[in-house]
Amino acid sequence: MPDLHLYIGYRTVSSWSMRAWLPLAKTGEPFDETLIRYRLIEQKQLLREFSPTGKVPLLVHQRGEAEIKIWDSLAIGEYLAETFPEARLWPADPVARAFARSVSAEMHSGFRALREHLPMALLDRIPKVIDDDDALADIARVTEIWRRARDTWGRKDGGPWLFGHYTVADGMYAPIVTR
Repeated sequence: MPDLHLYIGYRTVSSWSMRAWLPLAKTGEPFDETLIRYRLIEQKQLLREFSPTGKVPLLVHQRGEAEIKIWDSLAIGEYLAETFPEARLWPADPVARAFARSVSAEMHSGFRALREHLPMALLDRIPKVIDDDDALADIARVTEIWRRARDTWGRKDGGPWLFGHYTVADGMYAPIVTR
């Protein structure tokens, strides 16, 4: 039985679940996964027994006698980067790492108009015209972040991700690609 257990919603509609699942999968560590179906009352009650917030995602790491719970997607990414440094979930360069952390936090706390007008739903392929100025400004900001990361670090590293190799920042922005 793996020491890591991730409680998530559907990755096709829960962007926060996807943001926690991606870096965990990238560590290469074995983990168990429990899908919480929010529409089922008993599953919500089950989650409340484990998660301080009663929400997903929740990562539970059994480390010896200690049971460590992390209940936020960005905190999960930080924890995984710290616990599994060989996964290289943050850039090694301190300037790139600072930028990656900053833009990850920006995604975590910002882009409200973009989320409102373009929610994540991987199974829905309906083209949508956005005419909201705030949503368009969010899209422009995301584009600026991606361009700067790729131009400054990603292309130099030679990999396909924002900073060359996969980082927590890629996981934080992955749901935006689907919108």
